[in-house]
Amino acid sequence: MSSNSFTIFLILIITVSFFPVFALTELERVSIADPILVNAFGIPLGNNVNVDQQIQISADITNNQKISQTFIYLVQIKDEENFVVSVGWISGQLTPNQKLNPSLSWTPTQLGEFTAEIFVWEGLRNHNALSENTLLQISVS
Repeated sequence: MSSNSFTIFLILIITVSFFPVFALTELERVSIADPILVNAFGIPLGNNVNVDQQIQISADITNNQKISQTFIYLVQIKDEENFVVSVGWISGQLTPNQKLNPSLSWTPTQLGEFTAEIFVWEGLRNHNALSENTLLQISVS
């Protein structure tokens, strides 16, 4: 009987791939841009409006993620003394990379200078901010 020798060669191929990772911080998940006052038809009004004139506080929001994101678009209006005179919100869902232009209506009932603070949060219970808030000045005459 002859003995056969077998030589086993083991070839191991390791593939390493590097993918760039662009991690978003919590406040970069959604962006807010171009806050503006418009009428019910979407026509820009400028920042000077009249008492009892219904206006829409609008901004472009964009989901900067590759996943869907539920959101609350919240607008808080403060008077010259920093007192909150109105709060309103709408909720929805943004698909990956979707841009949306939500708006909330407000009818000023008194003269003065006001500041609209626009927030985009995950929700009312989980009010983690998805972006930095933005401000819009409103003069009511």
